[in-house]
Amino acid sequence: MSLNRSEKEAVINEVTSLAAKAQTLVFAEYRGITVADMTKLRAEARSQGVSLSVLKNTLARRAVSGGQFEVVADQMTGPLIYGFSEDAVAAAKVVANFAKTNDKLVIRGGAFSGKALDVDGVKQLASIPSKEVLLAQLCGLLMSPISRTAVVLGALAAKKGEGAEVAAEAAAA
Repeated sequence: MSLNRSEKEAVINEVTSLAAKAQTLVFAEYRGITVADMTKLRAEARSQGVSLSVLKNTLARRAVSGGQFEVVADQMTGPLIYGFSEDAVAAAKVVANFAKTNDKLVIRGGAFSGKALDVDGVKQLASIPSKEVLLAQLCGLLMSPISRTAVVLGALAAKKGEGAEVAAEAAAA
């Protein structure tokens, strides 16, 4: 079904606003995916804060022109689904995880911080742990020296306490 001019402008404006807020764009070819699988993908994306859209490529190219995702405008050909996310790794994670279980979804590329990503770049971006995991790992690293020091001091105190007990027993005998 063809869109009239005002509908096309509305789509371009919507995608432009998505692109302006997003840190990451990932696009994949979806040829042959069933409606049920596409519904699962969209539900997963929605839960992760990723906006997935099937767009006409000419409208997508117009929407990203002049922005940080313009670097991949020449790669926007064929039946593509576009994933925009404000979280740096969310779009890549959603698409890459779904592509692992469904061979019909073929990652074609993406963009992050104004740099074009190839398929391997998208997969590497998807392998980065989430922000919460990274913060937990950082806290663990910061707490490690403190907890080790506490264990050593506790062992020294216990050893000195045992030494005092032995001396008291020797004095009593």
